[in-house]
Amino acid sequence: MSIHEECGVFGVFSPKRLDVSGLCYLGLFALQHRGQESCGIVVSDDGVFSSRKGLGLVSEVFTHDVLSSLPKGTMAVAHTRYGTTGGVSMANTQPVEVNHQKGPMAIAHNGNLSNAWELRSELELNGAIFHSSSDTETIAYIVTRERLRCPSIEEAVSAAMDTLQGAYSLILMSSRKLICARDPHGFRPLCYGVTPEGVYVAASESCALSSVGARFVRDLEPGEIVVFTPDGVESIRDHCGTAPRKTCIFEYIYFARPDSVIDGTSVHSSRIRAGEILAESAPAEADLVIGVPDSGLDAAIGFSRASGIPYGIGLIKNRYIGRTFIAPEGRSEGVNIKLSALCDEIRGKSIVLIDDSIVRGTTSMRIVKLLRDAGASRIHMRICAPPFLYPCYYGTDIDSRDNLIAPHHPTGEIAAMIGADSLGYLPLEKLGELCGGMGHCSACFDGEYPTAVPQGTGKYRFERRLSESGKGENTDGTDA
Repeated sequence: MSIHEECGVFGVFSPKRLDVSGLCYLGLFALQHRGQESCGIVVSDDGVFSSRKGLGLVSEVFTHDVLSSLPKGTMAVAHTRYGTTGGVSMANTQPVEVNHQKGPMAIAHNGNLSNAWELRSELELNGAIFHSSSDTETIAYIVTRERLRCPSIEEAVSAAMDTLQGAYSLILMSSRKLICARDPHGFRPLCYGVTPEGVYVAASESCALSSVGARFVRDLEPGEIVVFTPDGVESIRDHCGTAPRKTCIFEYIYFARPDSVIDGTSVHSSRIRAGEILAESAPAEADLVIGVPDSGLDAAIGFSRASGIPYGIGLIKNRYIGRTFIAPEGRSEGVNIKLSALCDEIRGKSIVLIDDSIVRGTTSMRIVKLLRDAGASRIHMRICAPPFLYPCYYGTDIDSRDNLIAPHHPTGEIAAMIGADSLGYLPLEKLGELCGGMGHCSACFDGEYPTAVPQGTGKYRFERRLSESGKGENTDGTDA
């Protein structure tokens, strides 16, 4: 088990018809690191929605023919998924589309609701029929319910936010408006920009704005709703300041691309600082500092600068491994497909190895063995995060302490288990330095959850409930 990415959301609002699906394609490419399971684009052409979705990488799903089949339009919303609630299936692909009495709606979601179980149960008891096991469909139902009561879609989103708890950065499209919303804690990032042609673009990360030539305007504030219409841009701040800021610290450590800026802090600079902190708090005598690609590279540079130990490239990542790769039978453990070592660079040397995290320890064990086999004399492993001790309920794929090594073994024992000569973590009290001192969520490290711990936890909780609900049925169709 390893930490998996979040989802990526992307939206376009144009004053005139253009190839909005092409912009979404470029935006999703820039956000591919946030999810590789599935992706989708929904285009609005004068209020008529057209969509294409599929399982796989952006380049696999959106071939030239598929992109060409989407019409030009004035709005679009797009999504690339790594699911933290619900399995890999076409039913769970996003954006989620809804047709209701007030018109069509498409919604893309990054994050994880902490009260999804309760909300879904309530909706089902009132007759709602779910087609997926994703909590995004729950959000769509709640917004739709409020839309039938409210005079506008933005007011419906605001009313829905009174009910939703946990992490959600949303991009939602109605027949006339593109709406962005960020939860009151600001767990997940969301920003927007504008192109020289006056096209507004919203995205999970600023790197996606750059990919389509958009100038970064600003991040959404936690709790803020931003509405794009033909009349301009409107900010609704009714939910701002209603909860303490709790941006996920792992956005800076691992999830986000290093060329992104989140809430005013450069991710690259944040990771450099993590390396500097590690050099100060967990020093080591070594000949070379190397990072595990990709998220460990910037921190390795920071460790090198602060320690004076030379920085080097010791591990090479295969950039062409897609989700469709299948290892030959019996070879999944023995062949290093994703990483290879530069033997001439590390043979006979004492190494400081920088990585973003240790979850179960199996990946770290394989990397350490790879370096041992390449001739490293000593390996001092340094981690850019504190020990993972608790599950995350806000979008990170860690749903149980059973899947974590740190709660069950002390640091020295973990070092021996993974084959390292020493092991050091980033101190918990230093996490604030990675995000400019702004409020952050570190519940996976300290157990201090910003919301109530949810019921029915686990990535596949809704699949399990559906499976269990059928146990009392007879095969002849009568009640048991």
